Amino acid sequence: MRHVRSDISHKSSTTSVVDKELVHLLDTVGRDKPVPEPAVRPRRGARKDKRRRVVVTGMGSITPLGLTIDEFWRGLLEGRSGISLTTLCDVSDLPCKISGEVKGFDPRNYMDYKETRRMARFSQFIVAASRMAIDDAGLKLERERPDRMGVLVGNGIGGFPEAEAGCRTLIAKGGMRMNPFFMPIILPNMAAGQISMIFGLKGFSSTITTACAAATQAIGEAIEVIRRNKADIMVAGGTEAAITPTGIAGFCVMKALSTRNDEPTKASRPFDAKRDGFIPAEGAGALILESLEHAVRRDARIYAEAAGIGISSDAYHVTAPDTEGSGAVRAMRLAIEDAGLALHDIDYINAHGTSTPINDPIETLAIKSLFGEQAYDLAVSSTKSMIGHLLGGSGAVEAIACIKSIVEGIVHPTINYEYPDPDCDLDYVPNVARRRGVRAVLSNSFGFGGQNACLVFKKYED
Repeated sequence: MRHVRSDISHKSSTTSVVDKELVHLLDTVGRDKPVPEPAVRPRRGARKDKRRRVVVTGMGSITPLGLTIDEFWRGLLEGRSGISLTTLCDVSDLPCKISGEVKGFDPRNYMDYKETRRMARFSQFIVAASRMAIDDAGLKLERERPDRMGVLVGNGIGGFPEAEAGCRTLIAKGGMRMNPFFMPIILPNMAAGQISMIFGLKGFSSTITTACAAATQAIGEAIEVIRRNKADIMVAGGTEAAITPTGIAGFCVMKALSTRNDEPTKASRPFDAKRDGFIPAEGAGALILESLEHAVRRDARIYAEAAGIGISSDAYHVTAPDTEGSGAVRAMRLAIEDAGLALHDIDYINAHGTSTPINDPIETLAIKSLFGEQAYDLAVSSTKSMIGHLLGGSGAVEAIACIKSIVEGIVHPTINYEYPDPDCDLDYVPNVARRRGVRAVLSNSFGFGGQNACLVFKKYED
């Protein structure tokens, strides 16, 4: 096994270190000065492949780092943690008292007040992110065929806080005092259903609930829907809002969560030797996917091409990954092949990178098994180091980070990388963002039950 690269520092390289390169990177993004339009416009009459090409034309996010794409992306480049003490529920008697909460979210800023009362928090998040994505894409929905626009959303649990509250009401006051909207509120499919109803999208609609792989698989399935010519436009992404005593306790008894409660911002530390578990988090991300022909026809701005999807199953264990990483290898290989690329075309991997003792070395092993010596030349980083684990919603916000990397030519860091682990010996872009030309990105998501999903995004070329 190769030694840790010399440019990966030990404890001295903490998130408080901001070198001249990072200052330069942040200046190029510029809080106070305009950013060059982060996309290209396709030339009319773009060539047609046998299989319909799919592009990303809009993005929206709600995360622990902020309520917009710009806030999210700048937080990632700054290496800023969105982890803090949990306030959404009482966790005083639980070992993990920290989480990645969405702060300052008011659903009335995105939808009618009456609608908010008929939605669980996870649905509110994705409706808000979808509205931002639709606006970002410049879509005029009234000009489009509603039956050619669809929705695919991933989530792991549905309305978990609302389900828990309903059970408390049932026990304390009786069943007839429960919210009459209890059932439709908690159902996992209601996130997609609410998007369809609010925006009038009458085409293909579905929900993916493959645990932590859900959002990534939802985006991948939406790509396939467009490829099959069943839709021209898909709103695709993922959402989760499961910070509740039951949810956190359930992970605590599995010993899956970090207990670094005295240092919340340092608790999520993927690939670091002193990692002790993941951080529960909430939020949502949404993409507007379109067929290339449709995007060209309406002169849309294109961020990137959604090029490949790979799905596999470990068929191994209910929670633990295959110790050889073979399922992850298959999913990554399938995504790259589906994109029509070779291994050497991948510049950056957005890792699943959960900060658990088990996931990180096995994901590292899988990357090395697939890429061989090239693995040491890849930039690999974990978005979860800053926002925690959004469970079924994580793949959507990580996809956004991948797309921004292509557009901006910057890879965000893995923060809290202080103590190298000999079993995790790749270049994890420790602690400081890095400018790097990025033409193709692989994004990994691996869920309970051994369900794996990977996406490839690449720079759009006419």
